Amino acid sequence: MSRLKPPSRLPIDPYILALLGTVALAALLPARGSAAEVAGGASTGAVALLFFLYGARLSTREALDGLRHWRLHLTVLACTFAVFPLLGLAAHGLVPYVLTPELYSGFLFLCLVPSTIQSSIAFTSIARGNVPAAICAGSFSSLAGILVTPLLAALLIGGSAGGFSADSLLRIVLQLLAPFVAGRLLRGLVAGFLVRHKKVLGHVDRGSILLVVYTAFSAGVVQGIWHQVSVVRLGALLGAEAVLLGAMLAISWYGAKRLGFGRADRVAIQFAGSKKSLAAGLPMASVLFGAQAGLAVLPLMLFHQMQLMVCAVIAKRRSGDAAAADTAEPAATERQPVSV
Repeated sequence: MSRLKPPSRLPIDPYILALLGTVALAALLPARGSAAEVAGGASTGAVALLFFLYGARLSTREALDGLRHWRLHLTVLACTFAVFPLLGLAAHGLVPYVLTPELYSGFLFLCLVPSTIQSSIAFTSIARGNVPAAICAGSFSSLAGILVTPLLAALLIGGSAGGFSADSLLRIVLQLLAPFVAGRLLRGLVAGFLVRHKKVLGHVDRGSILLVVYTAFSAGVVQGIWHQVSVVRLGALLGAEAVLLGAMLAISWYGAKRLGFGRADRVAIQFAGSKKSLAAGLPMASVLFGAQAGLAVLPLMLFHQMQLMVCAVIAKRRSGDAAAADTAEPAATERQPVSV
């Protein structure tokens, strides 16, 4: 039997390169003074636009159809908003010897953001898993994250995320929840426009996030917070994130087996339950952390690329396993003795 070869090259998401370029631009030419105020206002508007689009794109029919797999969705939500945060809290033992308090806040924040949609669907499809379930699981996770992520951040991260102050809750409602609700209410009017201009709006999505990144990292450069991060600390952060990702991949896969899910559902649970959304996490961080958002989102940016690389390899292997099983099944049937 021939062995499945790993991919010839690991996927480097072009968008990650754009994000790194934005970070470099912020380091060289940070927004200061009145320019910072303009960038901050534009970033606030970009966040509102993102969540309006999230609300307008969520199909009510798909959401209702997905309720049939409620056990699967609850399992993904438990991985995203229960197991991940528990592992994040356990990592507090790494402070201050491995992670600085600031990096740990970002590490814990990445454990609180919702799951991805696009990459979860893509990898589930490659691995020949339950794609409709992955679509609904990612959508439900993103919807829940609008409320759950800020509340968990306020509860677990505390002062770094603004705590439970009336101001922080008002900002969450105005910048995240209100635009999302508006998008849901206006979906019937704008759905056709969104479909016709899907490609252009995809660039608007990513451009908005790049603006958020530039604003957050500019504030960090102006305040000098990057002098707190050394190469050794970054290496330690990558090591901690590798352990976190490995643990969640194992828990989601073998935990789903213990819960009685079939192979196709386990694939969807593993890819939706082990990932974190950069697109949702960056705007939320800009609202919750304010001027400290630059350092807070660094762990999430690194984790995002790591999960893409690792999950690409796993998806290829799962696909090979499924193909081998499909080939073996007809062969086994042909070898069955024929009764007369």
